[in-house]
This record gives sequence, C-alpha cells and structure tokens, in this order.
Amino acid sequence: MSLFSPSAAVPVVPAERSPGYWSLVLRRLSRDKVAMIAFVVILALVLMAIFAPYIAPADPYKSSMLRRLRPIGTPGYPLGADELGRDMLSRLIHGARLSLMMGILPVFIAFGIGSVIGVAAGYIGGRFNALTMRTVDVFYAFPSVLLAIALSGALGAGIFSGLLSLTIVFIPPIARIAESVTTQVRKIDYVEAARASGASGFTIVRVHVLGNVLGPIFVYATSLISVSMILASGLSFLGLGVKPPEPEWGLMLNTLRNAIYVQPWVAALPGLMIFITSIAFNLLSDGLRSAMDIKA
Repeated sequence: MSLFSPSAAVPVVPAERSPGYWSLVLRRLSRDKVAMIAFVVILALVLMAIFAPYIAPADPYKSSMLRRLRPIGTPGYPLGADELGRDMLSRLIHGARLSLMMGILPVFIAFGIGSVIGVAAGYIGGRFNALTMRTVDVFYAFPSVLLAIALSGALGAGIFSGLLSLTIVFIPPIARIAESVTTQVRKIDYVEAARASGASGFTIVRVHVLGNVLGPIFVYATSLISVSMILASGLSFLGLGVKPPEPEWGLMLNTLRNAIYVQPWVAALPGLMIFITSIAFNLLSDGLRSAMDIKA
C-alpha cells in the first residue's frame, strides 16, 4: 500500500495543553532561589514547632538557679540558659509554636474577614461601599502598633486577647486592598457581560470576581505575617501578650532584657529568631508577588 494512499493511517499528534496560571506561578516561584531559601527556612521553623516535644533536648519549663545565665556552649546547654536556668535551645524550639501562631493565625483570620468585607463593598458599590469603607478607615487611621497596644490593654493580657487585637488590626488594610482590587475587576468586560446575561450577583462574584482578586489579596496578606510576628512579640515584651512562663520569643526578650550586660549573646537569641522568621516571610512574599506578575 502506498504511503500516500488515502486509506493510510495518519498519526494524530495530540495538542499540548498550555500550563495554567497557577502552574506558571509555581514554576516562576521555584526558579526564585531567594524565595526558595526563605520557603525552606519557614518550613523548617514550622516542622520545628510541630515536633518541638520530640526534638527539644530538655524541658523548657524546668528551672535551676544553679545554672542561670550559662553561656553558649556550656555542656548540656548548647545555647546557654536563661535567667531561671532553663535551657535556651528547648525554649527557642517550643517558642516557635506560640510565635508562629501569633504571627500567622491573626493574618489568616483577618484575610477571611477582610476579603469578605472588601469584596462585598467593591462589588456592590454606592452607599454601601462608602459606609463600609468609612467605617474601616476609622480603624485604618490609627497606627497598627498603637491600635494593637490599646486593644490588648483593654482586653487584658493573654493569648486570646493578643490574637483578637492583632486580627482587628489587620482587617482594615486587607479590606481596603480587597475593595480596591474588586472595584477594578468589576469594570472588566466579561463581568459586565455576565451581569447583562442575567447571572446573579453571587454567581458573578464566585465565578468571575474571586478568582481574580484572591491572589493579590493573599500576597498582600502574606506580607503582613512578619508585621504580625513583630507586633505579637512587642505585645509580649510589654506584658500585654503571652504570659509567663510560656516560651514565646517576645516574652523571652522581655525576661532576658536585664541580662543583656551579663550574657548578651544569650539575651539576643530570641530577637535573632524573630528577625530570621520575619525576613523569611518577607522574602517569600516578595517572591510570590513577582511570580504572580503576569507582565513579568
């Protein structure tokens, strides 16, 4: 049979599917070495917090006045001991639990609440937008540090009051970003076409709006995690957050502040952990923002 016969089988080559948007985002993010290093650091901190009881070499609450303020490198105390003779390495490992929780949880709760408020205000518009955004601006007008201190002072010291005050602090900026992005998306042609076709407002928001606005809002929210960690540590340092004897990096800085002239390196360890974690979240947020930039 001739190769050019009409009856000859012609192999069909399947068309290659173009990668989706999020696949391209992950591909770009994986090529960012700085962002990947930051991700590895954050992953290591999260795993350290999860498995703290299994990897900590000692009881973080066990004190011994005979071993107080031991220097770094002391046998049995690789990172020294604090003002009560407690193992610093164990307290830093266990402190990752509360520090990460106080940094991440308020932001993600505020992400959910602020996104709902901002998307609703941006899509509905009109008087509802004006009333909602003016109410949000009342809280947004206060500096985040002063607002967190005022709310924590009014609610009283404790983990719950710290989480609640930080959540309230981060709802206004996230709602403002959500409203701004939603207002822009609402004017795009395919949203107007969906509205003209008779689709309900809930369907338009769920199908056409959320997919375009949640990405930028999420990236902005991740950039607030480092701010949340610093604010939470500051509240604990001022005695308005986590209470003793819980291991938390900000509280450890407070209790070790009088030892700065005796064992400065030991006293600086909680601050170093806060610095490393905040920088890692900032770098990962910057990498995610660059990966999501379509123009790039």
